[in-house]
Amino acid sequence: MIKKILVSQPKPTSEKSPYFDIATKFDVELVFRPFIKVEGMSAKEFRTQKVNILDYTAVIFTSRHAIDHFFTLAKELRINIPEDMKYFCVTETIALYIQKYVQYRKRKVFFGSTGRIDDLLPTMVKHKTEKYLVPMSDVHNDSISKLLDSKKLNHCECVMYKTVSNDFTPEEVENFDYDMLIFFSPSGIEALTKNFPEFNQGDIAIATFGPATAKAAKEAGLRLDIEAPNEKYPSMTGALQHYLFEVED
Repeated sequence: MIKKILVSQPKPTSEKSPYFDIATKFDVELVFRPFIKVEGMSAKEFRTQKVNILDYTAVIFTSRHAIDHFFTLAKELRINIPEDMKYFCVTETIALYIQKYVQYRKRKVFFGSTGRIDDLLPTMVKHKTEKYLVPMSDVHNDSISKLLDSKKLNHCECVMYKTVSNDFTPEEVENFDYDMLIFFSPSGIEALTKNFPEFNQGDIAIATFGPATAKAAKEAGLRLDIEAPNEKYPSMTGALQHYLFEVED
């Protein structure tokens, strides 16, 4: 019986989140508790990569974290970002977030509609002469690099922020009484094994989002009860709802 679920993400800010509908519909308690947190790199750490931000004419942003740490680092390095710097963002929401740091109307900002870098590629190809900088987390793969290479775009990836374990307090460890754990990144799985080295899954259901997270969970010896996205359920909430229906029956 699933009565208490730990979701390893921050609590949704919108009351319309499907998670809250699930909690009501199935009478389950949802606890939102990130297993990981993002920290910016210091100017000293960044300099070891020997990347000069001013050598580039365009920046590719894949998240709001990337925007925050790009502008924070530029300020720490005492770099004035040129007025004609171009910004390429995977979604309009991320593009609009740039307003937190610069006047949006004065910049050239481009964005995709699907949230995937592939969708942004045709626009970048139209600006083939640009030199692209891609701020990334220390946890990343080379998919973006390969994609830009395939179109012969001049680019450089650099690490500007890192993902670290969000350690549990002794009280949280003692009260770890969940029927299901939901993970969204391999780092979350690492945080579980770090905080609970003697973790015994037993009857605890485990859900993962994304193939990399599923792979990390299996390599950690965990049994997966939900793997999302899949052909029927592209979202974690959709897959979770289906699972709870099945368990009820």
